[in-house]
Amino acid sequence: MNKFNRLKTETRNPVSMEIDQMSTLEMLQVINQEDITVPLIIRDNLNQIAQAVDLIYEQLKEGGSLIYVGAGTSGRLGLLDAFECPPTFGVSPRMVRGVIAGGEKALLGAVEENEDAYEEGRLAIQENGITASDVVVGLSASGLTPFVLGALDEASNRKAKTMAIINNPNPDLAKKCDSVIVCETGPEVITGSTRMKAGTSQKLILNMISTSVMIKLGKVYQNLMVDVKPTNQKLINRSINIIAEATGESFEKAQETFLKTQDVKVSILMLKGKLNHSSAVKLLEETGGVIQAALNKIR
Repeated sequence: MNKFNRLKTETRNPVSMEIDQMSTLEMLQVINQEDITVPLIIRDNLNQIAQAVDLIYEQLKEGGSLIYVGAGTSGRLGLLDAFECPPTFGVSPRMVRGVIAGGEKALLGAVEENEDAYEEGRLAIQENGITASDVVVGLSASGLTPFVLGALDEASNRKAKTMAIINNPNPDLAKKCDSVIVCETGPEVITGSTRMKAGTSQKLILNMISTSVMIKLGKVYQNLMVDVKPTNQKLINRSINIIAEATGESFEKAQETFLKTQDVKVSILMLKGKLNHSSAVKLLEETGGVIQAALNKIR
């Protein structure tokens, strides 16, 4: 039997066998009901996700990078998560990166044939200069994508940490990787259309991983994105609101301080710690940019 025929994501879903005969509302009810199962399946994988977060954090805090590798939907989801990290958490674009089979043209259209290119996956890791300080995360609904397997093999050869987020069990992959998250989302509403539940699960898991890692790196104070880069008016306004929320000061006072510092963290530390600009900057440098650690030193 073909190895792909054994995949649960490639089997027919009995709930949607007659979806082509349903009303619009009935179609949506079926899709919604299937989507509801995804977070519950993820909940069963929280221990594995936590281990992945801790592994990535240990690498990134020492200067390593996180690289997502995927093809098609999985590749685009990895890129999306990577693209959001610099503006949200103020990190370098090099810290979190995405690699997709087919390169840039895969962002503008389907190039499904590239996912079968094992050697291209290896080459992508070579071109990104992956080292032992990095983490490479393979994203694949099937757990069998040659491009992703090639990338993970090359990353392992370079002593990088490796992990996979997949939607079908793959014992061989589990033996190769430092961490594997198997989120068995089962048959899709449209048979084999893993952009649906499988893709949704990957997106939710990536959200959890990148967000939790950045929190551990001190990019969040309380539940505020204090490393946001104020590159437009909306984000400038958000930055001022964050300062006001974190310090209990008025919007006007927060704005006045932010206009002087152009830095959310420094502004918060100045207002909460009653410090001048240079002292706040120095203290943040001493504590690795972690606001709570800086405040603890004052107290």
